[in-house]
Amino acid sequence: MSRTVAFIGLGHMGGPMAANLIKTGHRVIGHDLVTAAVEAAAGTGVEPAASAPEAVAGADVVISMLPAGRHVLGLYDDILAVARPGTLFVDCSTIDVADARTAHERALAAGKRALDAPVSGGVVGAEAATLTFMAGGGEREFAEARPLLEAMGNKAVHCGGPGAGQAAKVCNNMILGVSMIAVSEAFVLGESLGLSHQALYDVASTASGQCWALSVNCPVPGPVPTSPANRDYRPGFAASLMAKDLGLAANAVHEGGVHAELGLRAAELYADYAERVGDSEDFSGIVRTIRNRSGEAT
Repeated sequence: MSRTVAFIGLGHMGGPMAANLIKTGHRVIGHDLVTAAVEAAAGTGVEPAASAPEAVAGADVVISMLPAGRHVLGLYDDILAVARPGTLFVDCSTIDVADARTAHERALAAGKRALDAPVSGGVVGAEAATLTFMAGGGEREFAEARPLLEAMGNKAVHCGGPGAGQAAKVCNNMILGVSMIAVSEAFVLGESLGLSHQALYDVASTASGQCWALSVNCPVPGPVPTSPANRDYRPGFAASLMAKDLGLAANAVHEGGVHAELGLRAAELYADYAERVGDSEDFSGIVRTIRNRSGEAT
């Protein structure tokens, strides 16, 4: 069934996601604070709105893709009163679990419905509509949102109640951050032992070392032609975003009293890396930091 969707946040992730909704027959009214993002989205069929409240006024569903929890909560303050009663709000941003639960509470108090549905797959996944969505909220809300999520991705998982989607996202990305560091360290170790990148890849990719960080986003040039390492680490998933997500995971670790040495250390390493490169490099570029610190040339 075709829906009218208000899409707030048309950046590197939101723009392609909105375009994929249009490709599957939905009407999308979009808004972003960056004019260039709105213009690019308009080129894919998104109907531009001058403001977020204007975008949501007649929408069946409101989807947001924003940088941080404060942006999501600020947006909800601006638009909840404008949206029609019962409108479903689906936030695809990656934010703190507590902020996600607050967003749910504010939506319900305003007579609306809510789902947190962060994504995994990066810009490449957004463009190819191969994202994985991790959803938190009611079963009815998930069932209603699912056709839209599946138009933008190839998998949508209902993880539980409010905030559960964000919980799954921070756990998943803690695994990813730790595994990328481990894979990078292994390649630098292999270099020191005279092992070629291809030889290590051929073994580990079909043995117990196999993981997404190796087989899809391999941190060294050569073995996986589509990995960012083969285009000078131009981001698919920027170092700054990994640092942000690991920071959220670290907050949850501390709040939950969980003993997570590797997760916390990965957060420290990526915070330091992102401070130097920001969003100019893919998170797999951390291999060069490891190499530098090992006394090797970049």
